[in-house]
Amino acid sequence: MSGPNGRPSIVGQDAGPEAPYPLTMEGKVISGFGRGSKELGIPTANLPVDEKATPWITDAKSGVYFGYASLLTPPATDFKVYPMVMSIGYNPFYKNTVRSAEVHILHSFAQDFYDAHMRLLITGFIREEKDYKSLEALVEDINFDCTVTRNSLDRKGWRPKAVEVVDGKGGDGELDVAWLVKPL
Repeated sequence: MSGPNGRPSIVGQDAGPEAPYPLTMEGKVISGFGRGSKELGIPTANLPVDEKATPWITDAKSGVYFGYASLLTPPATDFKVYPMVMSIGYNPFYKNTVRSAEVHILHSFAQDFYDAHMRLLITGFIREEKDYKSLEALVEDINFDCTVTRNSLDRKGWRPKAVEVVDGKGGDGELDVAWLVKPL
């Protein structure tokens, strides 16, 4: 199966992430531009782009990445793990001048979780960011990015070992994600 412009529906080798992946990132969820839910119908959680806390982000290619997010949302005391797709970059369609890290967790939440602690285990790269002629084309590509994420993470080498994933497969895989659920 292929998507817009013949894009593949699975990325990466079946055996699992290859160097430089997986990459990690963490922080408190902050307010973004407010477009994800309202304009796109694709809610995002934003993490600060902090080169001191996340040195690799300086050299990271602007584009779309995928992997796992874990959230600690009070009053819960344990992290929950979810599949995620994220954008790191300037979002040329919106002409942003500040680099952002916007995470779309592949789960439907009843409410926002600003200030929740979020950890990311970025396992691979999907595509470079690009500009779009229409909002519809942007949404179509993002929705296909979600499909690529689900398909790519559905392989044993990409699934977490010993950790359950909400709205995804886990526990029986080979990927070490212990950091995602380590207590604060």
